[in-house]
Amino acid sequence: MIWRLVLVSALLLVGCDTVPLEQPPTRAHIADSALPPVKRFATPRPAPPQRSNKDMARDFLDLHFELEGGSSLPVFTRFDSPITLRVTGRPSQSLNSDLASLLSRLRREAGVNIHRVSDGNARITIQSVSSAEIRRALPKAACFVVPNVSSLAEYRRSKRRAKTNWSQLRKRDRLAIFVPNDVSPQEVRDCLHEELAQAIGPLNDLYRLPDSVFNDDNVHAVLTGFDMLILRATYAPELATGMSRAQVSARLPAILSRLNPQGNSRPSAPLQETPRNWVAAIETAIGPGSTDETRKRAANQAATIAQRLGWNDHRRSFSHFVLGRMLQGSDPRLALKHFKSAMHYLGNSPSTNLHRAHIAARMAAYEINRGNGRAARALLQPSIPTAAQFESATLLSTLMLMQAEALTLTGDLDAARAVRLDSLGWARYGFGSDWAVRAKMNEIAALAPNT
Repeated sequence: MIWRLVLVSALLLVGCDTVPLEQPPTRAHIADSALPPVKRFATPRPAPPQRSNKDMARDFLDLHFELEGGSSLPVFTRFDSPITLRVTGRPSQSLNSDLASLLSRLRREAGVNIHRVSDGNARITIQSVSSAEIRRALPKAACFVVPNVSSLAEYRRSKRRAKTNWSQLRKRDRLAIFVPNDVSPQEVRDCLHEELAQAIGPLNDLYRLPDSVFNDDNVHAVLTGFDMLILRATYAPELATGMSRAQVSARLPAILSRLNPQGNSRPSAPLQETPRNWVAAIETAIGPGSTDETRKRAANQAATIAQRLGWNDHRRSFSHFVLGRMLQGSDPRLALKHFKSAMHYLGNSPSTNLHRAHIAARMAAYEINRGNGRAARALLQPSIPTAAQFESATLLSTLMLMQAEALTLTGDLDAARAVRLDSLGWARYGFGSDWAVRAKMNEIAALAPNT
């Protein structure tokens, strides 16, 4: 998306919500030194795309030549010279290291000629500002990217002009990315990945993509193997700014065959287009500004549309996941049914491993609440390495804290203490301040039945 949506917070909404770092509305405050040091992911392990090159070509064209609102773009655009990038504003402590890692990945995995500069004019400016400043500019955005400006002040002056309208974009000269400096390290990193990928690459998002950050479901937070292949193809020498969809389409088979030879032998399995009414229902269900009842009706509508269309993929699963998430506090048994349906429609594809881990966390919460530690451990054990592989510290720490509760229920108290302690460094990266980490710990501890 050209701006990352602020999602509605809910119980155990792991990996999706913005966690502000400022002190909560209480006098209690714990110094950041009270918990173990922040942990960070080391070597990226992106999984390669699992689809045919024919389907990759379709995804590439729809990502580059369409916008989320349904309009089409007449020409292909990218940066046609080396990309310089600078950071302004008041960046958070984690931004510099996470940005360096991301730029290294873009050069290594996608072949993008992009480098950070310390001063002067740059093609891309990342401005680090407060969440409040971002919301004043775009009320529903957690972070966003805009063409033809270099600062938030310039964007405000040009907000309603053609030069900041993505549908009018014909070439890429300069862009600005606005990221918050008062949220958790993971939220800053997620914004960097998503917004920088769209600053240099496709502008569209597609719900049909199960393994991509170019998807508004926010399941994936860091660039995947699919995303890097899309970006590598974007900067293939055979393509250039100004090409039509037909011209790009004619060159894609050879490009993808060269960059992704294994995709030539995979059978085509195209998913249906995602209708606007399902997208609208999902966005109402997970977005801000609606009542709980309105969101629940929207989630039911999305599930009904998915059923009527005969979907058996991650989009139908997501409809049930959203419903289960809404019902978990008021009707846990019905929520569990939705989570089981969500798991069913995912199947066993490697491209939906992270989706399964998110659902497993919800199902494990139900089992812990019932006092069934053994069942919870069975759900959590395979999900923990998945969360680590996909670099979701919020999900990883939540799964580990839940595993500690499950181990406690089965009497493995020493193992529970070790897992709980190990989780805290990941929680500090994922949730931010000590108070946020302790709030998550208390939330998960409260799942266990009273004894």
